[in-house]
Amino acid sequence: MNGVLGVKLGMSQHFTGDGKVVPITMIRVGPCVVIQKKTRATDGYDAVQLGLESWGKKRPNRPTRARLERANAAPRTGLLREFRADAGEAPEVGGRVGVELFSPDDRVRVTGTSKGKGFQGVMRRHGFSGGPQSHGSKFHRAPGAIGMCATPSRVLPGTRLPGHQGAARVTVRNLKVVSVDAETNVVSVRGAVPGPRGGALEIRREPARR
Repeated sequence: MNGVLGVKLGMSQHFTGDGKVVPITMIRVGPCVVIQKKTRATDGYDAVQLGLESWGKKRPNRPTRARLERANAAPRTGLLREFRADAGEAPEVGGRVGVELFSPDDRVRVTGTSKGKGFQGVMRRHGFSGGPQSHGSKFHRAPGAIGMCATPSRVLPGTRLPGHQGAARVTVRNLKVVSVDAETNVVSVRGAVPGPRGGALEIRREPARR
């Protein structure tokens, strides 16, 4: 398999062997249970569908609950994601997956939902400079002119404007695994990952470079 599901615990610091301090993010992996197994013979590719147990407040619908019962998963398994797997090495339906997939110095990519910021203006959303803040100025935090007079006399698609910020799917790549704790199922990666504390994350191993 090339990935698992986890929950963000928060950030901390790690001291390296030469005394340097590096920021790390601690992620609790699982408990992940295999809900479905796909094979090349039946589906055209090899993969497994993992469920993150004891996460989420919503109750799954009836078809999903039936699938969870067949896999002996917790009824509150609120997140299902599919991960690629090598033929013959993927666990069977109902099997559990943890941090044994990773080891220190591995490179991973982490995907999550970023924090929602609500409706924001162009200065916070896009980093605009704004206008003068002195007396008499009536242009402070506005985006300025967005049209083009008579030609083409319209706002072009893709123009940076105020709008909803955050709450989007974000992937941070090439993060280094600092430590793996098999007893607590916690893996620490160097740097920051998207989402708040308690948010669900997808952790995938980076493909080998050619």
